Amino acid sequence: MIYSIVAIGDPVLKTKAKNLATDLPAADLQQLIADMYETMYYAHGVGLAAPQIGKGVRLFVMDSGPMVEVDEEDQEEGEELEDPIKRAFINPVMVSETGEQWGFEEGCLSIPGVRELVNRPADIVLRYEDENRQVHEEAFSGMAARIIQHEYDHLEGVLFTDKLSAFKKQLLKGKLARISKGDVKHDYRMRFAGDGKRR
Repeated sequence: MIYSIVAIGDPVLKTKAKNLATDLPAADLQQLIADMYETMYYAHGVGLAAPQIGKGVRLFVMDSGPMVEVDEEDQEEGEELEDPIKRAFINPVMVSETGEQWGFEEGCLSIPGVRELVNRPADIVLRYEDENRQVHEEAFSGMAARIIQHEYDHLEGVLFTDKLSAFKKQLLKGKLARISKGDVKHDYRMRFAGDGKRR
């Protein structure tokens, strides 16, 4: 099932998500994860958090493959590329964010047509449950860490535009308001808070 992506302006995107219940039937969890992957691929994303489909629970999926392929095109001789990561993260907790800050132009399925430079730490340690509810604590770096940080922010009620300077936010204010009302080009299903319509 392909869900509509919730656009900026919906309160679910600014609300801290709740832990996914431990008594959720395994079949329901697997279906939700499969649907989130299907929705993410349909919208040509590399990550998708549950709040982006209107569900205020601590779950996100990612597949860094397309980003790694882009990196391959710019690869310098002898440079090692990171392996792509495709994974679901349940009830994640950010243990640490360390390393040098680096900038990358980020976008978001909930904010189509907007891309801005965001600085994030290079290395993270994340504690999370996998789709079988097994607990892991794992280190990530590079593009995988960035995607995880972006999606984790969604679970905290934070959008990448919240990390921009006051000047940048002011410049984008009108555009973001128009997006929230549905005045934006998009090639995947979306839901807008302004009128409740799915388009």
